[in-house]
Order: sequence, then structure tokens, then C-alpha cells
Amino acid sequence: MRVLSLIASASALAAGVFAAQQSSEERFIKFSRLARVSTPLQLNDVSYKSLTSAPRDYSVAVIFTAQDSRFGCQLCRDFKPEWDLVAQSWARGDKRQESRLFFGVLDFSEGRDTFLSLGLQTAPVLMFFPPTTGPHAVASVEPLRYDFTTGSPTAEHVRNWLVRHLSGRPHPEIKRPINWLKWASLFTFVAGAVTAMVSASPYILPILQNRNLWAAGSMIAILLFISGHMFNHIRKVPYVTGDGKGGITYFTGGFQNQLGLEVQIVAAIYGVLSFCTIALATKVPRMTSPKSQSVLVLVWGGAMFFIYGFLLSVFRVKNSSYPFSLPPFM
Repeated sequence: MRVLSLIASASALAAGVFAAQQSSEERFIKFSRLARVSTPLQLNDVSYKSLTSAPRDYSVAVIFTAQDSRFGCQLCRDFKPEWDLVAQSWARGDKRQESRLFFGVLDFSEGRDTFLSLGLQTAPVLMFFPPTTGPHAVASVEPLRYDFTTGSPTAEHVRNWLVRHLSGRPHPEIKRPINWLKWASLFTFVAGAVTAMVSASPYILPILQNRNLWAAGSMIAILLFISGHMFNHIRKVPYVTGDGKGGITYFTGGFQNQLGLEVQIVAAIYGVLSFCTIALATKVPRMTSPKSQSVLVLVWGGAMFFIYGFLLSVFRVKNSSYPFSLPPFM
């Protein structure tokens, strides 16, 4: 490919020598032949002047770049493959040159005089030269400049920018080459994951099918949501607030107000009440000793009575007119 680029550059230089004696159509034919050998065209000062000189009945898109490492232009190196993709996709989609658009590259090492004449002090710079004669000629002969302030654009962004200035002409789509390494890596990852799942299924399936695990996960999710966890995420409430006396407020009044710590306390209360209910419903009936059953019923029942009384007091903090209460939180 480098040999082809050198041939194209040498040919473009020879074409530029006779630019003054050539018409627009003659230059179009010459550069069309060069574009079939290598696209984008590798330009220098002479070939650039020949390609962009007026009058011209074709369009030119030129990227002014500085690829040499001594210039430290990382953006130039990042944008190069995208620019090559635009030029090559356009050439494949417009083999008959119906859009009459050339893509060129002018590196600072080959076009120092052009950079100075245009007053370019940074790179990369993308310029579009519309036709000055013919059916698509424009009134202004000044080139249009692409904005690189947002960073290195993709080939699709540059192609869309060019399309806006090429109305009434073919607009080939960008066709990115297939990334075989990416697909091979994806296939290897999927095959490895399936193999690991099949091999580990005798150990994983009993865990996934354990109803106690699903019950615990469901209970945790239910407690989080009914205690106001989503409310905190939506409203972005504070974790705690001061009470104005140097202390901390754990519960704030009003049903539209809530604290992060308040949600955790309420979730813990609901969790203890749920555990007491589950123990009374599942554990106590399985006990063989009537005395032990009686003791645990009293223990779990008393715990439920005490915790539920505290929950009712929390409701009264949220709404002072709440009518219910239980001792000792009267």
C-alpha cells in the first residue's frame, strides 16, 4: 500500500506541473485515474494547487494533517483511519464518479508552503472545496471548514457533513470492514461461558432452585421497596438532618418528607416483624415440646407486640392525627 501511495504522490506531482495548461475536465480525468490507484490522494504543494485550482466542476475534500511523531498530533493519527474509511467507502460506492468528489491528504511534511499560505497553525483541518462551475457551482469560492473542537469524529459524522454540501449527487454509505478479531473473541467468550455453565450446572441448579433462597431474596426486595427505598433515589433525600438542638432527627414529619436513615429503620422494623411472623407460622408448629411451643409463642408474640407498637409511634410522628397506638409507646 505504501508503494501505491508513493506512485500516486509521484503521479500527482507530475500532474501538478501541467496544471496551468489543463482544463477542469482534464484535471478531473487525471485525478480520477490516480484515485483508482490510491484513495485518498496523497498530495503535496503542487498537486494540491492543481487539484483545488479554479475553475473546477468537481468537489474536493482535503484533510490537512501532521502525521510525523515530532509534531505530537495525536488527533491526526486518531482521525487517519476514519478519513481513509470515508474515502474508500465513497470510492467503492461511487465507482463511476457521479458525485465528482475527490478525497485528499496533505501532510505538513509535504505541504509546508500550503500550510503557510492558508495560515494553518493547527492540525488536523478538514476543508471542502465546492465546484466553481457546472450545475452544482456555488457563489462563494471559499472552502468550507469542518469543526474538530469536539474531538476526533467518526467516519459517519464526516460523511454526513459532506452530504449536506453535496445535494443532488450520490451519497455512498460508510461500510466498515468486518472486525474478525472481535467476532472471534465474542464467539470464544460465549462458548467458554456455555461450557462453564454446563459443567457447573449440577452445583448451580440446586442453589437456583432453592425456594428458601428465592423467598429470602423476594422478602428483601419487598422490604426495600415498601420502606421507601425508591423514594430516596427519586427525591435525593438527605440521610439525616439536625433537630436544631445539636442532635439528629431520625424521623421527619409529613408523608412527603423522608430521610435516608428513616428508611433503614423502617425496613429493619418490617424485617423483624416478618421474621416473627415466619417463625410463628413455620418453626413453632414443628416443635414437639408443648412447653417450648408456649414459650416461643409468648416470646415471638411479645416481640411482635413491642415492635408493632413502635411502628405505630413512627406513624404518629409522620402524622400527628394518627389515632392508633400500643403500649409502651402511647
